[in-house]
Amino acid sequence: MQVQTWSCVFSSRSLETIFANALTKNIMAMLVWLAISVISVSMVQTFLQHRVFYENPRYIMFISMVVNDALQLSLVTALYVVSYIFRKVPVPVCCPLVMTAVFTTRSTPLILAGMAVERFVSICFPLHYSQTCTVPRTLLLISIILILTAAPPVTDLLITTLTEPPTFFQSAIFCDHSQLFRHSSVYYKNCVFDGLYLSFVVLTLLYTYCRIMLTARAASAGLASVNRARNTVLLHGVQLMLCMLAFVVPSLQAALISLFPLLSLEIRYVFFLLVYIIPRFLSPVIYGCRDELFRKYWIRNVSCRRHRVVGVRPTCLKASR
Repeated sequence: MQVQTWSCVFSSRSLETIFANALTKNIMAMLVWLAISVISVSMVQTFLQHRVFYENPRYIMFISMVVNDALQLSLVTALYVVSYIFRKVPVPVCCPLVMTAVFTTRSTPLILAGMAVERFVSICFPLHYSQTCTVPRTLLLISIILILTAAPPVTDLLITTLTEPPTFFQSAIFCDHSQLFRHSSVYYKNCVFDGLYLSFVVLTLLYTYCRIMLTARAASAGLASVNRARNTVLLHGVQLMLCMLAFVVPSLQAALISLFPLLSLEIRYVFFLLVYIIPRFLSPVIYGCRDELFRKYWIRNVSCRRHRVVGVRPTCLKASR
């Protein structure tokens, strides 16, 4: 009888510990998501309020990546929290969430490559910049990126529709890409696609960085702008390495969980922070804070909103008197 009492006490304590850990992790994830979302929204507002930005291809590419990363972070955070609350989710609910998360995850490297090419043209071919990098061409490039990155999840859905029985779409599963798209051809197709397009992005960043480096050595005037462009492309490479972790994580995470099954939740949480949170935090820091023009308007926009909120209270008090 005493043994049963002690076992009940330990089991209740362990359940309380598991619940407290899960609650803490989800609260931290939501707070980080909220902080990054507030920064992203303020940057989008700054972009839309000033004509100088949405007539410049550089800032159009930048804000498209901010919106893409904010959407990706929101979806991944939602999937992370849902996996704790609901162990299984209906397939019709899980499918659009996973497809959109995969779509936004694959868009970031291609947008980084486009931004690196824009910096390359502005430094190495400054006389042809206004003819090469125009707003219509930038919008066309973004549209091509969206079409290319939408192709893999759409084909995943088509393969699953053809290979799975109709009852699968009426069932509930653990909302994960591997559980949703289970056919082996989906895995091999995505491996080929990811290998090709990530190789293209890596080669693009290496080529633009080397050309900007050569221009920096030969430049006799405007060296500061050249060095700034070189550092920006280098930061593109760092962020690309972090983004590439998203394509390595599934197999690495599965291997670690098989070795340490008791730490499965902790492993998922660490990969969630390293792969999805940190790269999305770097985007506004790298591009919004380092760019002098955008930083000036962004700080002015945030400070004006703060003064506006503070200045409302005295007016209300006078009216009440």
